Amino acid sequence: MLRLYGKIFRTGVLTEKLPKAPRPGISAAEREEVVERVGEALKAVVDKRFRGSLAIRQVDAGSCNGCELEIHALNNVYYDVERFGIHFVASPRHADLLLVTGPVSRHMEAALKRTYEATAEPKWVVAVGDCGACGGEFGTSYASCGAVSNVIPVDLAIPGCPPTPLALLQGLLLLCGRL
Repeated sequence: MLRLYGKIFRTGVLTEKLPKAPRPGISAAEREEVVERVGEALKAVVDKRFRGSLAIRQVDAGSCNGCELEIHALNNVYYDVERFGIHFVASPRHADLLLVTGPVSRHMEAALKRTYEATAEPKWVVAVGDCGACGGEFGTSYASCGAVSNVIPVDLAIPGCPPTPLALLQGLLLLCGRL
């Protein structure tokens, strides 16, 4: 154990650099400003419509985990969605919104339906990524139901393979603005 602590102290704190801008010509500071503006707009909507707290249950219905990595990035220090009043919950009974990724595999179809039924009313469903939105390259087959909308009602689809954390925030803002 002491050897591990020694290694930690010798290495020091390691943090990732801010991701580069998606388009040439946009600096990291401008990207950070865009995230802040979208986040503040989202916080205003969450405060007004959800009394300051939007609970999200993320469901992997058979994805490749690319979308999950971007969803997890929402909780890192760059995006920090907790400061905007958005948090992820472990139970669908505590959730306001289901964030579903991947084409729905036949094995996950019943579990997704049960999760949807267990979510309290009013509930919203967001299909994340190309696979969740339209089945992606998997489509409908003997092993896949395809898009999330083939199994449960979907309120919003966020396209991308995978969508960026900023696109996810903008999608949530779009959905909350529609409610």
